[in-house]
Amino acid sequence: MDRDEAAERTRTYLNETSELLRAVGDTCLDDIVVAAERIAGSFRAGGALLICGNGGSAADAQHLATEFVSTLTLDHPRPPMRAIALTTDTSLLTAIANDFGAERVFARQVDAIGRAGDVLLAISTSGNSANIVMAAERAAAGGLEVVSLTGRSGGKLAPLADVAIRIPSTITAHIQEAHLAVEQLIALIVERDLHPVPTRSD
Repeated sequence: MDRDEAAERTRTYLNETSELLRAVGDTCLDDIVVAAERIAGSFRAGGALLICGNGGSAADAQHLATEFVSTLTLDHPRPPMRAIALTTDTSLLTAIANDFGAERVFARQVDAIGRAGDVLLAISTSGNSANIVMAAERAAAGGLEVVSLTGRSGGKLAPLADVAIRIPSTITAHIQEAHLAVEQLIALIVERDLHPVPTRSD
């Protein structure tokens, strides 16, 4: 690929990304706001946010949990919020996969950690990842609220969710980019709802 072709490919790709984010604003705005309200309500009541995903979505789970537990920006200090990525403990993940099957790596953690009133944020571009779907099923059975982040179809996951955010695309890379933007936005809305005024927790 020569430089001109690379430049054109770059321009096209970035235009597609910006167009999708505009479409997210048009089609997902209400669901994003409601998802943030549910998460803030759980935190306010002493609940926790559990987050799961595979591959790049596993990285998203860790990223978002970090934003809640650490901070979004140093110019708006506030107390940490109880967010847990279910994607980080390799000993636990491999043990569950070995003993019970890979489809249960998140569901078993939901059973162990989740409590009624908590929220599970389940991330799957297809909406059909077996381990994410099973986690959502267990969360619902345990009295947790379920927020899903998927692509256009929602797959099997969206119907299980109390709030389903469906990114209006079928292109995995663009869905993942939009997921990250939505996740950052949810963290910001929740933070400013619970802690509108910067406060030191140390």
